[in-house]
Amino acid sequence: MTELAALIRGEIEDHGPIPFSRFMELALYHPIYGYYRRGRDPFGKSGDFFTAEQLQPVFGILIAARIRALLAGMGDPKELTVVELGAGRGEMAEAFAGFQYIPVEVDRGALPESFEGCVFSNEFFDALPVDVAVCRSGVFHELRVGWRGGRFVWTEGGPVDAETESFITRYTALRGEGDIVEVNREALRWIERIARRLRRGFVFTIDYGYTARESIRFPRGTLMSYRRHRAMEDVLAEPGERDITAHVPFTALEEHGKSCGLETVRFETLARTLFDAGEPDQFSAALGEGPGQERRRMQLKTLLFGMGETFRTLIQRKQ
Repeated sequence: MTELAALIRGEIEDHGPIPFSRFMELALYHPIYGYYRRGRDPFGKSGDFFTAEQLQPVFGILIAARIRALLAGMGDPKELTVVELGAGRGEMAEAFAGFQYIPVEVDRGALPESFEGCVFSNEFFDALPVDVAVCRSGVFHELRVGWRGGRFVWTEGGPVDAETESFITRYTALRGEGDIVEVNREALRWIERIARRLRRGFVFTIDYGYTARESIRFPRGTLMSYRRHRAMEDVLAEPGERDITAHVPFTALEEHGKSCGLETVRFETLARTLFDAGEPDQFSAALGEGPGQERRRMQLKTLLFGMGETFRTLIQRKQ
């Protein structure tokens, strides 16, 4: 048993089954043993998964071009701020060098108190801790994490609270017997923080997820864990050794954002976003010249026709 597994087991033995959000928070962000905090690089070929940010420099060039187009007319770019949520290894820092660039992690760094510019994130909201509920006879019950038989197990609790019920009703279409849904309240809290501190500008979110209508495609929920480029449905095994993700409820980001003063500008595939970014110069800046051009072409192809159709972009504006 790992140190983190022993720590979580002890918490369960002391206090009873814990919310999955607590389990996920410890598994990913425990300051010593958490998946993202152990000093091991989880990205790339030798890690557990790829993200679009590994497809550099093409991804960075195109995203920076799209952000410049959004911010055109707001003033000198050097006086505008680009905040990157979930900056990881800082692979976008060079692309955003023309702005005041501030990297922020879930538990590290902070949004500026007041700023103008853009809040950018790529696969940030999918890694926020979520709660989980299951539908029984039309009523959703919380699913917690317990310890039994030498392993972590799901334990069904009582009916969810009013806040959770409201989230499920507003942002999903799930209500069938046995339907499982993740409740990402942390995403709403981040939207609130951003809206309070962004005086003027854009929120530019890239992730995979669903709208309320599309949620019926996932009656068993969307939680997955990843290790060595293999996706696994058992998210309770080996806490701290695997990544854990949940699809992003884009309707929640849109509607809650609107209530906080963020207007939806575009909701589209990542491919559409990248096409718009590269179209003005026919992708010449992204592809460059010389011996590295073929590698860049392959990066662009992967972005447009692989990740581009799987991932979505939500662009919101505060005026």
